[in-house]
Amino acid sequence: MQSLAIHPDKIRIASGQVAGHDRKEGKRKRAGSSNEKAEECNENWPHVRIWDSVSLNTLSVLGLGDFDRAVCCISFSTLDKGQLLVAVDEANEHVISVWDLSRDRPHKITETKSSTEPVLAVEFHPSEKGSIVSCGKGQLSFWTLEGGALSKKQGIYDKYDKPKYVLCLSFAPNGDVLTGDSNGNIFVWGKGSNRITQAVVGAHEGGVFSLCGTKDGNLLSGGGKDRKVIEWDSGYSKTGRETEVAEVYGPVRTLNQGKGGLILIGTTKNCILQGSLDLEFSPVMQSHLDELWGLAAHPSQHQFLTCGADRHVYLWDSQSRSVVWLRELNDPAHSCCFHPEGNVAAIGTQAARWVVLDLATHEIVSVHTDGNEQIECVQYSPDGAYLAVGSRDNYIYVYQVTDGGRKYSRVGRCSGHSSFITHLDWSEDSQYLASNSGDYELLYWAASTCKQVTNHSAVRDVAWATQNCTLAFTAAGIWPEGADGTDVNNCCRNHKQTLLATADDFGKVNLFKYPCSQPRSPYHSFKGHSSHVTSVAFLFDDSRLVSTGGHDMAILQWQVV
Repeated sequence: MQSLAIHPDKIRIASGQVAGHDRKEGKRKRAGSSNEKAEECNENWPHVRIWDSVSLNTLSVLGLGDFDRAVCCISFSTLDKGQLLVAVDEANEHVISVWDLSRDRPHKITETKSSTEPVLAVEFHPSEKGSIVSCGKGQLSFWTLEGGALSKKQGIYDKYDKPKYVLCLSFAPNGDVLTGDSNGNIFVWGKGSNRITQAVVGAHEGGVFSLCGTKDGNLLSGGGKDRKVIEWDSGYSKTGRETEVAEVYGPVRTLNQGKGGLILIGTTKNCILQGSLDLEFSPVMQSHLDELWGLAAHPSQHQFLTCGADRHVYLWDSQSRSVVWLRELNDPAHSCCFHPEGNVAAIGTQAARWVVLDLATHEIVSVHTDGNEQIECVQYSPDGAYLAVGSRDNYIYVYQVTDGGRKYSRVGRCSGHSSFITHLDWSEDSQYLASNSGDYELLYWAASTCKQVTNHSAVRDVAWATQNCTLAFTAAGIWPEGADGTDVNNCCRNHKQTLLATADDFGKVNLFKYPCSQPRSPYHSFKGHSSHVTSVAFLFDDSRLVSTGGHDMAILQWQVV
């Protein structure tokens, strides 16, 4: 998903979707006449999806086979109570199209080429019928929908410098169009005109990323570089009320007004803040802002840990879906696990270091370096006496753990894999390790000696505490026909040992019965991520499954029913 719009009825929501993982190149065919249908089109093609925000059901899908790459901007009309929708795709020519939603089967009215440069926003004018405004890189376009066709006029800057980007747009109560640009200016464009009638030059240091009209007729502007939110009166003079967003939350990306005087701020660091200009802003949502791989479920509470390349470690409460605490590390993180007592957690980084965090104080209580490559996986033994550290240097480092997870001494190094370590499992008695590597090996080890167990009959009847290894006899059926060893990124068995969940490279979470020993075993597949799914983990009571996305940086919770 790349764009959102709220219908005037405040119930329906439109989302602009990105091309899915199963999209097949060379199969696209635009829908033309009534007898011509899009061939080989399915919901993996970019499209506009209209949802009911109460039931979360899909009401309609627009444009399968009509869009390229993604739908980057969408907006509902307001004068006719949302009977029309405008959309811009992310193709080379950024085609703008208008859709009629007034009938049972929505249909496209018209489309035309918009610009070869990126389009950042499009909106129907709230008080001029058939008027649409779009903006983006080097452009401000005023569109008129008349006779089933779109015509365009470009904004004329006259004596003012044309900005490289027009970043945002809004509308004044009198119908004027307001724009914020990369030069830090706010321009007022007279109603029905494509010329500037008033200018606030240097409104922000750096770009103006968002403009929001308030219920009392004032205007809020949000800055990128200066991270400020400034209030302006109806004459575009400062009211004296402004605030600066804390650096940890990032620059302002978007503004909106909630109930009463509540202001919502979306930032470039994936945070949503709420508050007012007179009081502090507090986060209502935070998330990662770079590729996300680390995930671990708490051993006894409805909490889980995530860590990623943004160097952030989050402890989440699964029931309130909120952040318990955030800790920033010195290095990008890649893997994590909880000590069985639930008082500390080990975090593996991309810089060959692994650290141990005290969950109560959030402080680092131990730091170690093994090898000189990324720590791919970390796993405590069930009794908490050992920690296994799987590295990208092909070795597994085993540590003895004392003092409730606060002290570590190296036992040895498991040497035998010819590629990087990908997954680790401990036996229930904490005596053995199972490991996978990048060249698709499954090896076994005696933990106390770090020696490889080559006699497989010795581990044939061993009970395993977890099932993280994607290459194992009890997980052989998770691999689809024709899959290579990288198609399944992670798996996790529930604590009742009845289900096995997998995270795959196609944006899906898959659920199998456990054990899953037969090739191509039956399963249920669930969509939700727009990127490869990097990890899955059942909560301690198996009530929910948590999944993490790589490039979409999303954390999803799935209820187990």
